[in-house]
Amino acid sequence: MNNEWSLDVLYKGLDDKKYKEDVKKLDELTEEIIEFSAKLEEGNDEEKLLAAIDYMEQYKVLSDSIVFYLFLRESVNTTDSKVVNELNIIKKKLSNISKPFTIIQKWIAGVESLDEYMDKHPKLKAYSFLINNIKKEVKHLLGDDVEEVIAKLNISAGLAWSDMQSYLTSTLEVDYRGETITIPEVRNLAYSGDSSVRKDAYEAELKAYEKIKDAISYSLNNIKTQVNTVGDLRGYKSPLDQTLENSKMKRETLEAMLEAMVEYMPAFHKYLKHKAKLLGHRNGLPWYDLFAPIGESESKFTIEEAREYLLENFREFSDDLVDMVEQAFEEEWIDFFPRKGKIGGAFCMNMPIVKQSRVLTNFTGTLNDVITLAHELGHAYHGLHIQDHLPLNTEYSMPVAETASTFNESLIMEAVIKNASGMEKMALIESQLQDITQIICDIYSRYLFETEVFEKSKQGFLFADELKEIMLRAQKAAYGDGLDHEYLHPYMWVVKPHYYSVAESFYNFPYAFGALFARGLYEKYKNEGKEFVPKYKALLNATTVSTVEDVAKEAEINLEDPEFWRTSLKAFEGLVDEFIKLT
Repeated sequence: MNNEWSLDVLYKGLDDKKYKEDVKKLDELTEEIIEFSAKLEEGNDEEKLLAAIDYMEQYKVLSDSIVFYLFLRESVNTTDSKVVNELNIIKKKLSNISKPFTIIQKWIAGVESLDEYMDKHPKLKAYSFLINNIKKEVKHLLGDDVEEVIAKLNISAGLAWSDMQSYLTSTLEVDYRGETITIPEVRNLAYSGDSSVRKDAYEAELKAYEKIKDAISYSLNNIKTQVNTVGDLRGYKSPLDQTLENSKMKRETLEAMLEAMVEYMPAFHKYLKHKAKLLGHRNGLPWYDLFAPIGESESKFTIEEAREYLLENFREFSDDLVDMVEQAFEEEWIDFFPRKGKIGGAFCMNMPIVKQSRVLTNFTGTLNDVITLAHELGHAYHGLHIQDHLPLNTEYSMPVAETASTFNESLIMEAVIKNASGMEKMALIESQLQDITQIICDIYSRYLFETEVFEKSKQGFLFADELKEIMLRAQKAAYGDGLDHEYLHPYMWVVKPHYYSVAESFYNFPYAFGALFARGLYEKYKNEGKEFVPKYKALLNATTVSTVEDVAKEAEINLEDPEFWRTSLKAFEGLVDEFIKLT
């Protein structure tokens, strides 16, 4: 079992004959599509519609293969200049398709007999959700030439600013106790059992950000300004409205969830204050002790032990989940350990074109790392249940993106807590409370921060010190008196990559959605047992071809009712009470 992932299923290197052939084919296919888009007024609409869908399928499969490979290569070594340069070349090639695809989408939306053709052809029928969304989205498309210019300029604008944030944070050196370490390494020290290590690591991390804060403030400002500007041109009321529309989610659903979250926020503040008391703090919990372990569980895992731990606890739920996890470990889907040049955090990339996924973690052997593995392998399980869709039906929206991953966490944590007792049980509950408090309080702070940044960036440039102040206000509002306001994290905006995307604004509330939606699903699983599993699989399968609200209906859930969200939050509130009782 290798500690690093293998990408051979895509390509064996930049010199791979298949890679070079695919890049050449991408150029040829682009020219074909450009020529096709110029002749849409000629010939039979039915034939052209089928041809248009076929071209879109071909392009997606080919471009995904190339981009997946280069992105994954860059993620584990942002200093690989050959890969970085190649990715930039491909981005420029991809920008050439924007204009013809805009023309094609506008043409599809205007086809008079569209419904008739969808009823007639099984492939078009399978793409009905996609086609109907094209009809809705066309109203936000600009002129063909303007769309092309935006796509081309984005390479040296939003995408470039995003790359800079990724590069600076992944290569930033941190001076910690006389040693030079990386940002992922210093952030992992937040889980140390030694309080002095946690505090020194926190202070070293904040000091390190001083070296890059100004450069990254330019990244954030320019990305948010670009989103505001282009969104205005497209006729969106706000970046949030654009995100909700792209997410196939109603504002009523978001408001119902936030309403319930705010109602239950005091429960998480109570947990933080109690933890502070246990650790000897009087004014709430300092940021550097957010992840301090409580109890006697100092479990350390090897990769093989982590594998067995996951398999043991997934086995009761579903055989296909167990089989997929075994495949992930056996077939080198996972890149485990932190190293210089590798980006921080963790992610999973579904690759339906090869019916596999790839998982990146920065594994150090803690229980939290095992939970992170469970989380990311949940994304892979989600990928398993959408990989047989047609190529253009394999992308799910941000809110439902965290469903399977967080459900996996519930499967693991509930199982181990059930079988634990005493100090071990207390430690496990506290570990879960750490995670859910981040998902509720910290995610809410990120939502508040991004909302204010979008608004204020319309009036002028936000320098690093002002961004720090906005972040501190958001953290105080979300964490309340649960945290010590003298020890917050004013640079959380520097390190979180979710703020640095032109395509995906507000990539924060989907984490809360995922956690609460998954918990609600888990509560139904506990009530319904094995009868729930087919519903869950159908729900995951529907995420790429349905609205968020319709996805939930697969499990008889109304997302616009705050009561559903309260059910999930009440379960977490019960954990808080149990933790306090145990301690």
